Amino acid sequence: MSDTGPGHFYGVGVGPGDPELITLKAARLIREADVIAYHSGVGKQSMARGIAADLIPDGVVEIDLRYPVTTGTTDHPGGYYGALADFYDECCERLEAHLSRGRTVVVLAVGDPLFFGSFMYVHDRLSPRYPTEVVPGITSMSAATAAVATGLCRHEDTLTVLPGTLGVPELARRLADTDAAVIMKLGRTFAGVREALRQAGVLDRAVYVERASGAGEVVLPAAEVEEGRVPYMSIVVVPGADVRDDAAGRAADFARITAGDEVDEGSDAPGQGTVHVVGLGPGPDRWLTPEASQVLASVDHVVGYAPYVARVPQREGLTRHASGNTVELDRGRLALDLARGGDDVAIVSGGDAGVFGMATALFESRESAVAQDRSYADVPVRIVPGVTAAHAASALVGAVLGGDHALVNLSDNLKPWEVLADRLTALATYDITIALYNPRSASRPDTLGAARDLLVGAVGPGRVVVVARRVGREQESVTVTTLGDLDVASVDMGCLVVIGASSTRVTDDGWVWTPRSVG
Repeated sequence: MSDTGPGHFYGVGVGPGDPELITLKAARLIREADVIAYHSGVGKQSMARGIAADLIPDGVVEIDLRYPVTTGTTDHPGGYYGALADFYDECCERLEAHLSRGRTVVVLAVGDPLFFGSFMYVHDRLSPRYPTEVVPGITSMSAATAAVATGLCRHEDTLTVLPGTLGVPELARRLADTDAAVIMKLGRTFAGVREALRQAGVLDRAVYVERASGAGEVVLPAAEVEEGRVPYMSIVVVPGADVRDDAAGRAADFARITAGDEVDEGSDAPGQGTVHVVGLGPGPDRWLTPEASQVLASVDHVVGYAPYVARVPQREGLTRHASGNTVELDRGRLALDLARGGDDVAIVSGGDAGVFGMATALFESRESAVAQDRSYADVPVRIVPGVTAAHAASALVGAVLGGDHALVNLSDNLKPWEVLADRLTALATYDITIALYNPRSASRPDTLGAARDLLVGAVGPGRVVVVARRVGREQESVTVTTLGDLDVASVDMGCLVVIGASSTRVTDDGWVWTPRSVG
């Protein structure tokens, strides 16, 4: 121990429960420490200290960092998180009293210090002021997976780690959108966790693990666990898709679908389902139409770009097919094949599906499928309209689209710049308000600037411009400017840009509107 310089601060993972899983480095630091600290719950002994007990030297200074509260109920004026913030501040004061005197301070952490660990919060406060090192530990997740003794995720599977404290609808959605999952923080949340597992359709393959690697380890199917006996230190493991009995069949079917081949549904296949193309609106749930909600509540499958599929609540019996942003035709073909097999399918799209959305992609995919097999023409298709982003943006500022207007996709991925330039020039010259979708992306940083320069040359710099960002969602904002002053660099794919007509007006109190009359 040295009193001449700052002490060293260590966060040391002691593993999930079995003392033999403590790493050699962790064991050495514990034996050499001047001060050993550990967190403990109200009325409980520290689990971290119990794991490392045989390594703690005689005479070492011990600091028990005991939580003032372990549930969301408290009379603290700042609520539960306010009480915890004060507690972590107090922890740091106690630890800093030793660090400032040059002592080596080791904080023990169950599992890994930075994986849902209390150490994180003192680390955030003290690491900028003292030499700090984090020693990783074996996580309870790893121990639980070993206890289940089944491959967690394979090949390209996605693993999602989720807190059981999420609400049931959100937890169910995330479970349905991933291949494999681990759910932490059970205890009082277990009833909701099990309901989310059921709604996501994965309860039958979910495994409950209690006190992984420690004395009294319990491994049970999650469906068989008694809710009242679940401690906080327990985990649910949902192994990945490749361990399901139907994994090989599903993978083969999807490969055939995306290759343009048919899926053999067998001679006893049910009657045809319907493909519903559903516009979700530009963001908030309140803009989802009642018709769209009814469709989403009844279909067997939802297909779409992953962020849009994420907006659909998970429920029992719903299978989700999320994909990237550049496989629209594959999504259309998948939906048609699922419907031919007898299931009702919703293809989801932001805003209105018929405005630069999945409706046209479905009809393009359908045209190709019908050319190969006329039976695809018999699959019923319904288009369910939604609120468009352009009209939501117009409402945000007033009525900038109140007169004649056009909606233009500024992406040149599907049409050449020369076509875009001709259309923009014609629209502006004929005094039509223009709403620009997909105005600027990382792969197309210069298109909007080129469009602005083109239009300034055609109609001058004075046209009113509205830049609406994240309409209806968090961090919504709007900027009213002119063509000449448009800051292109501030625009991204979360924006919609509206270029007004010569008659578009801005009122003294900030409303933007375009008269219906001409002249």
